[in-house]
Amino acid sequence: MSDPTGLPEDAESTVRRSDLTPPPTPRGAGGAGRPVADDGSTTSRAALRADAGEPRGRRRDERGPKRRKGPRVSLPKLRSTGPGRDDVPDGARASRPATRGRTRADGNTRTITLPRVQVPSAITDTGARILVLTGSRIRPLAEQTRPVWHPVLEVLRWVSSLGWTVLAVGLLGWWLAARYAWAELGMVAAACLVLVLACLLLALDRAKVRIRADVEPTRVTVGDPATGRVAVTNGSKRAMLPLLVELPVGHTAARFTLPALASGRTHEELFVVPTHQRGVVPVGPATTVHGDPLGLVRRTVEWTERTELYVHPRTISLDSLGAGLLRDLEGEVTPDLSMSDLAFHALREYQAGDDRRYVHWRSSAKHGRLLVRQFLDTRRSHLAVVVDTTPDVYAGGEDDVELAISCAASLALRSILDEQDTTVVCHGETASRTTAPLTLDSLSRAEVGDLDLYASVGEASTLAPDASIAVLVTGVERPFIQVQRTLDQFEPEVVKVALVVDPEVPVGVRRLGSVVILHVRELTDLRRVLFSGAMT
Repeated sequence: MSDPTGLPEDAESTVRRSDLTPPPTPRGAGGAGRPVADDGSTTSRAALRADAGEPRGRRRDERGPKRRKGPRVSLPKLRSTGPGRDDVPDGARASRPATRGRTRADGNTRTITLPRVQVPSAITDTGARILVLTGSRIRPLAEQTRPVWHPVLEVLRWVSSLGWTVLAVGLLGWWLAARYAWAELGMVAAACLVLVLACLLLALDRAKVRIRADVEPTRVTVGDPATGRVAVTNGSKRAMLPLLVELPVGHTAARFTLPALASGRTHEELFVVPTHQRGVVPVGPATTVHGDPLGLVRRTVEWTERTELYVHPRTISLDSLGAGLLRDLEGEVTPDLSMSDLAFHALREYQAGDDRRYVHWRSSAKHGRLLVRQFLDTRRSHLAVVVDTTPDVYAGGEDDVELAISCAASLALRSILDEQDTTVVCHGETASRTTAPLTLDSLSRAEVGDLDLYASVGEASTLAPDASIAVLVTGVERPFIQVQRTLDQFEPEVVKVALVVDPEVPVGVRRLGSVVILHVRELTDLRRVLFSGAMT
């Protein structure tokens, strides 16, 4: 019997299901699609397999292969797209609804960014124009009516949060008492309102006083005592009630309760200014506090200006750093003799090797022997000091930073006493060619924190282009390559010194390339390393 598929029966066991692609068979009225032989014989197993696989193969032809094309990407997916997405006909793909996100063939999720809502420019321009017009019209009106609303605003600022709470309780109680005819609550509300009004009347009393706050001295060193004095004089014609005076001192405030003073009497109070840390301590302004004992209303009046107390870093006396290092015709005259300079010193007899240009012929002819001119050296000396205030580069943190600032202050002070030009750069604070107090004031204002060391040294080289010595005070954690690179911003003839603060390395002097490295543990070690002549 012939097989409906046209294949021999002996190939039943070797036929693969994927290789069977039989032609479509029309179905009958009853829906039967299975081939039946006319002679009543049975159909072969291969034919049944082919017949049963016909609808599956047809669906596979329509949907495409089961496996997706392209390499598999082992990435997490948010949404499964199903097999055969790329093989979908154009008509079926067009009929699908659009989605906000799709997955590409490589497994990556493609997202669509929604456009931001754009406000029409007409609306924004109109709003800006309205603000400009209203501002230009309201500002003159506000200035004209300032004498009316400004005193009211100042009075409202007198009331504390507790006073506003008591006022709100009084108003609410008054409204509830009027609505529900609650007499007791009305009495409580009246008491609250009367209390706030009485406190306002007490605060309106303006005392006529004269206050003077002085701090002596205005510049001290860390640890030195500093005291201040506050003198309050009653300038009115009647006695003054006890008054509270506040004087801000640094991060705290000194409060003095003055007794009752008669007309013209003066009361003095002393206070101590803390000087345990380097910095600038603001003192003042002195204010008087008017109000009530309950703290509902508080009015303050300023009487003095703000003053500052400079707490300078510790310093140590050093020996002279020398008259100079670089020979310069415009520099300072030194006792050293020279054969070529502008500062004439004396005449001496000619010696073998002397330059004939300096022979003084008139004197030689008068005395009958050769005489040459002798000069004094003029040298230029300008000390530039840069302090690295980054705590991370110091082994001891901020304590070592303060030690570094003290070393820089000692060097600068010694250079100024030697009448040499001095430039100091410390975390944005600079002082160049000025007096010793102003230089120490700049070091007092310097803060401890990270900084751009290269920029700081560059600023010093700009302020001191004629520097002869450049000193960088830093910590042991700062890489040497950074120190060398930053100091190279100065001229090649400048002596470059790196003063390293390290409590663990022995005190000493060494040279690495063109940089002289000085190691100090404490402030007193600075005298020892400079005595060795490291900066000459």
